Amino acid sequence: MNRLILLYICFLLSACSANKMMVSMSMPMIQGGIEAMNEEPDLQLAEDSMPANIGMLNGMLQLDPESIQLHIYAAQAYYGLSYGFNEDKDIERADKFYQRGLKHGLTALGLLGLKNIRKLSPDELEEQLQKLDEDAIAALFWTASNWAKWIDLNRDDAASLIQLAKPTAMMQRVLELDDTFYYGGAHMYFGVYYGARAPMLGGDFEKSRKHFERAREINDGKLLVVDLLQAQYLSRQMFDQTDFHQRLTFIIDAPEDLYPELTLLNNIAKRKARILLNKESKWF
Repeated sequence: MNRLILLYICFLLSACSANKMMVSMSMPMIQGGIEAMNEEPDLQLAEDSMPANIGMLNGMLQLDPESIQLHIYAAQAYYGLSYGFNEDKDIERADKFYQRGLKHGLTALGLLGLKNIRKLSPDELEEQLQKLDEDAIAALFWTASNWAKWIDLNRDDAASLIQLAKPTAMMQRVLELDDTFYYGGAHMYFGVYYGARAPMLGGDFEKSRKHFERAREINDGKLLVVDLLQAQYLSRQMFDQTDFHQRLTFIIDAPEDLYPELTLLNNIAKRKARILLNKESKWF
């Protein structure tokens, strides 16, 4: 009997090792797929492709549920699907996808040692964040991104808004570790964070502007989503219609090959800019 148990354990360990090896060997293919998706100019083709890509990630997570990198990829994928394709036409679906992305991000952070984030006090969270190094940047960034966007979709709910301090602390740690990560994404986060609120409610227009300027510097002014977010949040909050209109027009008129390796994100920004311009007369 003991031999049978030992053989069974060995079989399980061997299967587990084989699964992890299979996942590890697939990582370059996944990264290549992400790069190819970022270069895709056709929004409909990109949207149609994303469910299959997410399904593949979920299948691989069945093989290796403790793969930090797979959970990070899943968090990024759900964020991209929500922000790029669902948020402007199906808020409820975007809400669910942000939550799923958040779950993957929290799982990745848990595997990195940052557990029970929702239960930590602000001081406890800050103490734990300071223990994380560059290996945690991606997990912090995509967790905070999904969390903050979910909060933004539920900003009329006080229980949701009170959670904002935690993704903000996480994104601050990203800034400290590498402010250029994901094309200066943490600077875009804080550009929105300080620009979307009036000064009496914690906003700071000058800080917002500086963060957007730093993001543009990191991307040589080629990533259109920076101007999109500045128009949508800072220009609108300042009631600066001229700046709002000029930035969105600049996005729409920008050449298609402005940033070849991020063609998809720039085309998403172009589509969102047209949507925002249609709301100009209502907002100003």
